[in-house]
Order: sequence, then C-alpha cells, then structure tokens
Amino acid sequence: MRRAPTLLSRAALLATVTLLATGCTNGQLVDAGGNNGQGGLAFVLLAAFFGIFLASLFYMDKVRQRKTDSDEVDNPSEDSKK
Repeated sequence: MRRAPTLLSRAALLATVTLLATGCTNGQLVDAGGNNGQGGLAFVLLAAFFGIFLASLFYMDKVRQRKTDSDEVDNPSEDSKK
C-alpha cells in the first residue's frame, strides 16, 4: 500500500527533472497563440491540469474525513457513553 505514493513521487520528480533538463524554465509548456493547433493542445492541457487539481482536492478531503472518523472511534465523547 505504501508503494503507490513512493512510485507517484518518483514519477513527479522524474517529470520535473526532464522539464528542467529540456529547457522549460519559464513555465510556458505550450504556446497557445500558434497557428498549428497549439490553442487546442493548450486547452486540453489546461483541462487535464484542472481535473488533476480537483481530483487531488477530493482525495485530500477524503483522507481528512477518514482520519476524523477514526479519531471519533478511538476517543468517544461523553454523549456516546450514556
């Protein structure tokens, strides 16, 4: 189970190093103003970025809720003892 986050972090590190090694230092991966369809590619990449961003927000919320639920089970309140 711990193997997936390690693999994901290694893949992210490899992608970052690859981008820096290829000269992408100004943050502009795709020129959306070109005539060869780069505007469409920029839109697809933007949509993918927002999809990953929203998925990560939902994942973090689920982890927070799971930890909160397990804390309540470990430490029951006074009301639940009655």
